[in-house]
Amino acid sequence: MSDYIADHGPVDPPSDCPACPRLVALREELKVAYPDWHNAPVPSFGADAPRLLIIGLAPGMKGANCTGRPFTGDYAGDLLYQTMIEFGFAEGTYKARPDDGLQLKDAMITNAVRCLPPQNKPTGAEIKTCRPYLLSTLDANPSIKAVLALGRIAHETFLSALDQRRASFAFAHGARHELPGTGLTLFDSYHCSRYNTNTGRLTEEMFHSVFRQIRSFIP
Repeated sequence: MSDYIADHGPVDPPSDCPACPRLVALREELKVAYPDWHNAPVPSFGADAPRLLIIGLAPGMKGANCTGRPFTGDYAGDLLYQTMIEFGFAEGTYKARPDDGLQLKDAMITNAVRCLPPQNKPTGAEIKTCRPYLLSTLDANPSIKAVLALGRIAHETFLSALDQRRASFAFAHGARHELPGTGLTLFDSYHCSRYNTNTGRLTEEMFHSVFRQIRSFIP
């Protein structure tokens, strides 16, 4: 796929990953408070040989950190998965739980940071520490041609992971970036969070317009 992507090891962190002390402390605190929750790094979710990789920021406390599946259990997943179903990147019915039978088609979802960060704000060091898992995910899935970054941090994390100059590829909703030497095309969207949709920063039609671009790119 790319000269930048080599063998970077496992695609997902171990369930007891000790790499980020701040995230470990929160994880252990939540294990006591909510022992039935996932409370561990959240693995990627997707189809075999995906052509589309969707990158979010990090698990939400009552979303993926609770359920163990990206974007499952909170509002962001409602909009994301319904849109993916509409554009043929998922099939089944999304019921906000990991046993709902939903399956992705030609797509995979991951997060820039695999563990829940306090206030949903990972530090730069935590993002960098988790970067090898993103690279390994790309390496393990050479079928990927399109990448959708949900939000500026996911956008910048992806560019940094591939040693691309951020200044050359400014984040903007609906933007499309051809990344030289990688064989990858990066698409940008505002994050599908409840805050962004409630404030009108992101509408359903705006989100759909990005998926129309992607579906045209990988028909």
